[in-house]
Amino acid sequence: MNNDHFYKLLHRYQSGELGRRRFLGMLAASAAALGLAGRPISAMAAKAAQVRFDGWGGSVSDALREHAFKPYTEKTGVKVVDGTFAGVDEFFTKVRTSAPGTYNVFHSSGVFDYVRYVDADLDVKLDESKIPNLKNVLPRLIEPLRELSGGALSAVPYDYGTTGIAYNKDVISEDEIKEKGARILIDEKYKGTLGGINDWRTQCWYGAVMSDQDPNNVKDLDAMWEVLRKHRSLLRKYWTSGAELMSLMSSGEIVATQAWSGRIATLQKEGHPIGYYEPKDTFAWQEAMFVLRGSPMEEVQQLLNFMLDPAVAIAVSEAQGYPPSLDPSAVDLPESVTSLPAYDATGKLEGRTFANARYWNDVQPAWSKMFGRIERGF
Repeated sequence: MNNDHFYKLLHRYQSGELGRRRFLGMLAASAAALGLAGRPISAMAAKAAQVRFDGWGGSVSDALREHAFKPYTEKTGVKVVDGTFAGVDEFFTKVRTSAPGTYNVFHSSGVFDYVRYVDADLDVKLDESKIPNLKNVLPRLIEPLRELSGGALSAVPYDYGTTGIAYNKDVISEDEIKEKGARILIDEKYKGTLGGINDWRTQCWYGAVMSDQDPNNVKDLDAMWEVLRKHRSLLRKYWTSGAELMSLMSSGEIVATQAWSGRIATLQKEGHPIGYYEPKDTFAWQEAMFVLRGSPMEEVQQLLNFMLDPAVAIAVSEAQGYPPSLDPSAVDLPESVTSLPAYDATGKLEGRTFANARYWNDVQPAWSKMFGRIERGF
């Protein structure tokens, strides 16, 4: 039995397909092949009581750890081991090259990650009867996931937000940001004080917006690359994390940049003079808790249901600054949530521009390479 076969066997046990006695018997018969001889078989099986979670780090992971994972462990005794990733592409490579079960749940970037992991056969099919709190989730966020995986779910939507334009209100007026919108990022007036996220997808999205194109159907690539080179020439620096974004904006080192709505909400809560503007075709997204192949399904589904409990989801939302995936027609949400940037009181998310996942995943090889060249100054 090779290593991959072992993890498939473990997954069958964790998902309930194999009973404990049969699983232990099959495992004992071939444990030596994995160098496990001499270790108690019951100890290996007991690992199902531990769940690994990987997320974005910073205040987002802090919020989940404090308001979801710790209470879950206190209630169930199941430990949540949480790690962080530097970027979604790097994490995808790690998952794809690791044995099933190495990673369990991760904070996915909406439909982009969802379709990529489903297409790579790295997903599971959730038993929705074990996650009754799904009834509280916005249908508008669930529907696109079902469409991408044939009706079943491999993840549960957990929050949503936008990547809009953050600006320093002591330097840039509300009237000016409304007039210039995203093109504030290519304004010579602010040369040396502009920021930008080091992410090809967001940059290309706003390259399309700044060149007056549909981000989900770019026709003039030259125009998109031209404005991105212009942005690069005026840049103070590209930022690589939410923590760095917040530091650059709060210190005044940069006065305008693309920015995640939740991180700006945190800066505003701390009293910094930071405004947030959503121009036409602002990049809207949802994040989900994606379950990976080989995960301990009983514990994972219990964790997801716990996280979707309104009290837990609201507490996490208040701490991380992103609206929860909860449907406002089904759950009473406090002012601390309804006042967040990107919150939609209707729950319909109309007027929001979400990415066409397959379109953007198809252009990734060429566009990410070209943005890499622009980033380096070519």
